[in-house]
Amino acid sequence: MSSPLKPPFRAEHVGSLIRPKVLYDTRLLLEQGKASTEDLHKAEDEAIKQVIKMQHDLGYKGVTDGEMRRAQFFDGVFENLEGLVFIPERPLSEYKKYLPHIVNFLQVGVPSYPSWHCNGKIKRRKPFYVDDFNHNKTLVAPEDVKYIKVNMPSPTWIHQRHGSDWTYDLNVYKNDDEYFDDMAIAYREEIQELYNAGCRSIQLDDPTFTFFCHQPMLDAMRNEHGVDPDVLFETYLRAVNIVTQGRPSDLHLSVHMCRGNYRGMPFCDGPYSYIAERIFPRLDADTIYLEYDDMASTGNFEPLKFIPENRTVVLGLVTTKSNKIETLQELVKQVDEAADAMVTSTRTKEMALNQICISPQCGFSAVWQGNPLTEEDQYKKLAVLAEAAKTIWKD
Repeated sequence: MSSPLKPPFRAEHVGSLIRPKVLYDTRLLLEQGKASTEDLHKAEDEAIKQVIKMQHDLGYKGVTDGEMRRAQFFDGVFENLEGLVFIPERPLSEYKKYLPHIVNFLQVGVPSYPSWHCNGKIKRRKPFYVDDFNHNKTLVAPEDVKYIKVNMPSPTWIHQRHGSDWTYDLNVYKNDDEYFDDMAIAYREEIQELYNAGCRSIQLDDPTFTFFCHQPMLDAMRNEHGVDPDVLFETYLRAVNIVTQGRPSDLHLSVHMCRGNYRGMPFCDGPYSYIAERIFPRLDADTIYLEYDDMASTGNFEPLKFIPENRTVVLGLVTTKSNKIETLQELVKQVDEAADAMVTSTRTKEMALNQICISPQCGFSAVWQGNPLTEEDQYKKLAVLAEAAKTIWKD
């Protein structure tokens, strides 16, 4: 595992950004059949230029393309895998009914939701994001290419929704390990090709692990569905770790533990204490992103004591769920409290502070429609994060 203790950032963002108006309008017209894919591509190119410039203007070293080419944050992976078939209207009877968002769908009478099914051996047919990365390289100075971050959805994405019952055909894979082994091979091929193209920062967006902090889901799994959450948790931890294993030593690999983000709506709450001791020391990642914008929902900073001394933790202190603008004083105080919580018999407060970075709690636009805030709100939030980082770390 590469050393994360001198990350190229102190202020960071999770990945997705509000779509500039021209791109937003063009995608809307495309859905209405009033624009072409060529129109969309041109609007995406211009939007990527805008958001990269915005990040640089604010002093952000690690930059993304804001996921401007994606309709949803997980676009780009599963449609490029052999062995998966897309089902536009997959019945909710084939989803896990203990999942918080599926509970909500069932309550309002949603009959189906788009998803995939595995009916053949999984293989990477073509690159996921290599072309996007190569385009983004042209928009930064050569010495800054290594700071471009590429976001990928977690390999657990489909399985979390459908479980062993409906994720794959049992004539293709006999068990979860076989399924995830092939998924990992495809991911590792993508990671290696990105690395060969010059990528040195990859983030897995994982809205899986935090669901195991959500007590209503845990209760329903055990009492209503006969699912052992501890066993499933281990399955997902293995699934991510076999993706990240064997990566180059100078590739910075991070995992964002997401609580759900659909137009500003989270899917789960619960303290990290439910999972911290099991995952923070064992997740094979250089950096872990945690959502801490609403501590009434996420609990206090105490679980951070389980962050190993050779990992960075990015605290998501700024909300992307509303237009409330946090203050510099709030952020400085919270980082101080987090560093205090991380102190152990072998870790001083100074050491803890060196492991911490700060960010928004999630992306600003996990789906293209965005969260309930404006580009101006987004700018202000990113600006106060950058200011707080300079104040705290003096760099």
